[in-house]
Amino acid sequence: MTYLLRLSKKSDYALITMKHLAMRPDGGASSSAREIAESYDIPLELLAKVLQRLVRVRLLVSVQGTRGGYRLGRSATAIAVADVIQAVDGPVTMTACSEDDHNCDQFSKCSIRDPLWKIKARILDALTTVTVAEMAADDDTRVPVAAPTVSRMVFAPIGE
Repeated sequence: MTYLLRLSKKSDYALITMKHLAMRPDGGASSSAREIAESYDIPLELLAKVLQRLVRVRLLVSVQGTRGGYRLGRSATAIAVADVIQAVDGPVTMTACSEDDHNCDQFSKCSIRDPLWKIKARILDALTTVTVAEMAADDDTRVPVAAPTVSRMVFAPIGE
């Protein structure tokens, strides 16, 4: 089964991390990469790369020292899901072409480009209106005891 839209593992891990940090009962306390990786069965090396990207765009802050780790770079209410996804995967796209890149053999005669760009804009709008704080509020637990399954954002199967 092929899906129209699907978050990458990197985006999954980034969103899991952001939600984890937003749910910390002690507010600004940090969590280590190892703690997060072990809590959710995420490969540590891949998580470290994701964390670096989130720090680079200031969604996370790296805290040095014996109690170091990572904490949110700003309030969870000020971080949109779209910010997190774009930080690790780049711009949200649905087509090979874009308004800035016309590098497609069918660009001049394409009849679906504009409708798909409108759909992309709506999806991006939805991802922009949901915050990390809202994701954290959807859960009754603070930190998982058992590793949860990784969720997927899936819109619709193609051809079924």
